[in-house]
This record gives sequence, C-alpha cells and structure tokens, in this order.
Amino acid sequence: MATSEKQVMVAGIDEYDHSIYALQWTLDHFFANGPNPIFRLVLVHAKPTAGSAVGLAGPGAADVLPVVDADLRKIAARVVEKAKEIFNSKSLNDAAVEVVEGDARNVLCDAVERHHASMLVVGSHGYGTIKRAVLGSVSDYCAHHAHCSVMIVKKPKTKH
Repeated sequence: MATSEKQVMVAGIDEYDHSIYALQWTLDHFFANGPNPIFRLVLVHAKPTAGSAVGLAGPGAADVLPVVDADLRKIAARVVEKAKEIFNSKSLNDAAVEVVEGDARNVLCDAVERHHASMLVVGSHGYGTIKRAVLGSVSDYCAHHAHCSVMIVKKPKTKH
C-alpha cells in the first residue's frame, strides 16, 4: 500500500438521533484537524427491504410492499441529504455516501470488507436488555463480526 493512500473509515448512519450524533462526533474527533485527515470516510445507510420492514406475507402484502418501499426510499434520501448537510457544515469533501439494501448488520460488515476499512463507526441506540435481545444490536453484531476495529459512539443521556 502506498504511504499516500488513506485508510478507510466506514460509518453506519440511519435516520435516528443517535446515528446523527455518532457522525457529528466522528467528524469532530477524526476530521476536524486541518484539510488532510488520515481517514477517507465512507458513510453507509442500510435500507431495509420492504418485505423485512413489513414482516408479513399474507393476503394483501403485495399491495402494501410498494408503499413501504417508497417510504424506505424517502427515508434513505433524507438520511443522505442530512449527511451531506453535516459534511458541508464541517467542510468535509473527501467522503462518500452509499445506500445499500439489506440488514444493517450484514451491510456494514460487507462494506468494511469491500472498502478494506481499518475502522467501523456505529452509533448506539441505547436499548435496554430486553429490547436488545429481541431486536438484536447492530453494534454488538458488528463488534464481533467486522474484520476491523469497531468504535461504538454513545449519545450522552439527557438530563430531565
């Protein structure tokens, strides 16, 4: 590898606050020191399939899937737009944004492989034990399966 070639950092992003916080934190800590950061950032949004989002295969499912897919596409477009706004606000121009259809756990681990990333950044939903057991934790999965260092950025708890 040429010494001038940057390492790649893959960061997962979705439409939730914890994810936006993780992106902003990452940019502030890894990309704020001048015009030549050590990493090239690849932001990855995993767009669920309509079938997985609906989770039903009974009568009427075929009527619902196109509507759900359209909504998922709108969400993905909003996520990409928000990411680009954040990049512009931080004057970051060496970053790519990808939308890949599939389960976030697999999409992020695949992106690490595809880009030969040396770091993966994910936000933490802050789920409790029960919810995490039922839904599965993307950050837990990635920490065990991604072939690179994984940084889990937690949004500080807000005081009520």
